[in-house]
Amino acid sequence: MKYKILIVDDEIDIVLMLSDYFELNGYDVLTATGGKEAIKKAETQPDIILLDINMPGIDGIKVCIQIRNYVTCPILFLTARIEESDKIKGFGIGGDDYIVKPFSIDELGARVAAHLRRERRQKRSPKIKFDSDLAIDYSARCLFFKNEPQCFAKKEFDIIELLSQHSGQVFDKERIYERVWGTDGKGDSAVIAEHIRRIRTKFNSAGMKPYIETVWGVGYKWVK
Repeated sequence: MKYKILIVDDEIDIVLMLSDYFELNGYDVLTATGGKEAIKKAETQPDIILLDINMPGIDGIKVCIQIRNYVTCPILFLTARIEESDKIKGFGIGGDDYIVKPFSIDELGARVAAHLRRERRQKRSPKIKFDSDLAIDYSARCLFFKNEPQCFAKKEFDIIELLSQHSGQVFDKERIYERVWGTDGKGDSAVIAEHIRRIRTKFNSAGMKPYIETVWGVGYKWVK
């Protein structure tokens, strides 16, 4: 299968380098050097997007916010620097990963491939009924409570999927980060805690019981 990748960066040299690399590795490559062009090309529904944050005019954060309503593919931010608060903000608006410049192009290629494999596995997952009130359709990426669909951001659903498919198993924050984001989770416990908080808030608002339980000092598990 030939994947379509959209590469967005205002540095032409980076765009050309990444374009050559991914074309050589069998990808269908689209490129953009600004936010406006990126928003337009995202309408073609690429399989994955590499998105530079620090662009003049419409930066990567604004692009992500504008396209997340109709683009469901993984979005990997490219950035020269990153603080934990920046990660929380980026993941909160729908980003899936951060790649810090300068980066190893082979590592970037491996991360892209890992995200695409994860997307492919998720689309093959079936619908499962957990109790009389709750069912999860992993293929449609939708949770149903009392037959009413409940909406979750992409990474929120990814965490729900991981925990619910391993009911009763405890995952520490680092392991969740590694499994969901596909990268080393060291130092990213605050990102996981924030996502779990948002999931629980939505569960509570819908009148659901707290399916995700905290195992103090260890991590989280899905309650059987």
